[in-house]
Amino acid sequence: MLTDMYRSRNSSQPSIIDRVDPVIWSKHGHCPMISVEDETFYEENGFLFLKNVFSDAEVAQLRREANHMQNSSPTDDEVISEPGSDEIRSVFRVHDKSDVFSRLISDERLVAIAEHFLDDDVYIHQSRVNFKPAFKGKEFFWHSDFETWHTEDGMPRMRALSMSITLTDNSAYNGPLMLIPGSHQKFISCVGETPDQNYKNSLKAQQIGTPDQGNLTEMVEEFGITAPVGPDGSVLIFECNTLHGSSNNITPFPRSNLFFVYNAVSNKLVAPFSGKNPRPNFLATRKDAVPVRTGHCKIQAAE
Repeated sequence: MLTDMYRSRNSSQPSIIDRVDPVIWSKHGHCPMISVEDETFYEENGFLFLKNVFSDAEVAQLRREANHMQNSSPTDDEVISEPGSDEIRSVFRVHDKSDVFSRLISDERLVAIAEHFLDDDVYIHQSRVNFKPAFKGKEFFWHSDFETWHTEDGMPRMRALSMSITLTDNSAYNGPLMLIPGSHQKFISCVGETPDQNYKNSLKAQQIGTPDQGNLTEMVEEFGITAPVGPDGSVLIFECNTLHGSSNNITPFPRSNLFFVYNAVSNKLVAPFSGKNPRPNFLATRKDAVPVRTGHCKIQAAE
């Protein structure tokens, strides 16, 4: 049985645990897609924002595909609506629903960086499109993705990352993703037992697995808050344990982002550390957890 190095939801009192895993698992300077300065920034801050990665034509195609899903997706477990309305908040498992997105997960501009940071072949742990509609897009409270992936999915180590491709301009006004830079170095052990099928509520409004206000305040006082904003076609890469959240969108400007979560093949899921049944495969890939391609960036760069 694996040792649980990041115990959470098992105590009545929250606590902060020092990170024991590397942030970048490979040596710096071995990936031609980014600079050593980019690597240093990511290692220190837990995120990296790359502007204008995709062309206008590419973004237009991705946006059409996302809008098609938003307008045609049936109401099922893989389509999440906003709390209190029928507005679609997220569509999951999009790389299995679209040939365009299926090809995109292997795009060199994305996967080479993921393979380099994680120093392994990678597979898609989760994919989704997030929509924050004009006037109606609701907030998502502060959280670490890894806390949920570890506790509810059984992800053993902090060896995963998210890539968010902006399909619309992300401004300071339309509910952009906010991050606490440097928070990835600490793990907040949360209180509260995980309910059965918690995902059915948490995907609309997460309550279990969120940091307490005291520790969250300490994190913000130490590290601050930042909201990377920029044009569509940019890519926000953030480490699996970086605390993040977003506020309501009360502007006339909708926001949408395509999310791919890459996990190291060596970090495949085990039994959830909560002791509960695992979440469905559309949220946490267990079946078909195969590399998106063969050979990671470090090996390719050395050849």
